[in-house]
Amino acid sequence: MDKALEGLRIVDLTMGWAGPLATRNLADMGAQVIKVESCERFDWWRSWEATEAWIADNGAEKSPQYLSVNRNKLDITLDLEHPRGRELLLRLVATADALVENYSGGVLPKLRLDYPHLLEANPQLVMVSMPAFGSTGPWSEFRAYGSTVEHSSGLPHLVGSPDQPPTMQHVAFGDAVGGLNGTAAILTALWHKQQTGQGQFVDLSQVECLLPLAAQGVLHQSVHGTAPERHGNAHPEHAPYGVYPCQGDDAWVVIQVRTDNQWKSIQRLIPQLADFGDLASRLQRRQELDAVVARWTEQRSSQEAMHRLQAENITAAKLNSGEDLLHEPQLKDRQYLQWLERDYVGLQPNASAPFRTGPAPIPIESPAPTLGQHNQVVLGDMLKLGDAEIAELAEQGIIGTKPRLPKTN
Repeated sequence: MDKALEGLRIVDLTMGWAGPLATRNLADMGAQVIKVESCERFDWWRSWEATEAWIADNGAEKSPQYLSVNRNKLDITLDLEHPRGRELLLRLVATADALVENYSGGVLPKLRLDYPHLLEANPQLVMVSMPAFGSTGPWSEFRAYGSTVEHSSGLPHLVGSPDQPPTMQHVAFGDAVGGLNGTAAILTALWHKQQTGQGQFVDLSQVECLLPLAAQGVLHQSVHGTAPERHGNAHPEHAPYGVYPCQGDDAWVVIQVRTDNQWKSIQRLIPQLADFGDLASRLQRRQELDAVVARWTEQRSSQEAMHRLQAENITAAKLNSGEDLLHEPQLKDRQYLQWLERDYVGLQPNASAPFRTGPAPIPIESPAPTLGQHNQVVLGDMLKLGDAEIAELAEQGIIGTKPRLPKTN
């Protein structure tokens, strides 16, 4: 299968979720993505905290989160604080089309690896920086995660019920949104480079990526001078509309009635709804209405409720747990999960790329790499270092294949 980015080389200095998700999409599209970590400053999605026992148990290779966003990549280790490690990174950058990073704003300038220094190695380089709050300004050096980014965007003030405090949509929603925007930014810059031959620096503020999702709140505040009312899972203009309990432990179904025809259909399905009148009446008596619907759904599994409702052309969907997704018929039919064998963890499911070039999913060529797995391939075959030189780098701790705790004074 032809892949759109075949032949492009991307140096990946990202960690966590947002940056690695952005580069994973590039790898899925055929780019050669070379992830750069170090034995002491490895991707923190391998683990929040390292201990000697965790290192001995190969814990760095067992994180499901790390595995999910680093497939199809190569991995090398370089100590960028060591002059030799920095030199080798610059040699690698000289061969690359783009570099992506998501450190806080002050990290790469301290290492003399910011864009002006990288341009000396590669004048046509595309560089995308993905710090939480951009590379300039008073917040540029603040560290943040997806949760911090979501709060900073103001989005939680638009989510949840009126009697709740600001409510997050996910423990790290900002990461997922930032990662997708990062992919778009990289592709746009690479397209510009293809057309003009010019590289460029793209400063992507992850918090700004979330602002379009809060546009309705910004507009409401601008027009009315007050924040919009929060409605939780309900809808200000439709009822019944929400998430309803079903048989079983933590089982739920989403129901959305938007049209008069759907309202008539659900009344036939749930005769007790005959007591409710037009839309204005339903909205006014929303709690009573939801209670009637919930009594009906509680007597059925989420699967049965979904199918009964869908058969009447009513928008409905069961909520799946993580385990449920492994057996979801729609995903199976689309071959959504691809199973790959991975060292230390065995056979693992991998979600296919959300985009396709044909009926079948884009094949996943390799699982997430182990730490320093491709030191020989990248440093030896690509950068032409000899075996003795690579062995010396390992002896000095500049490269390696196992995490290492930082030395303490």
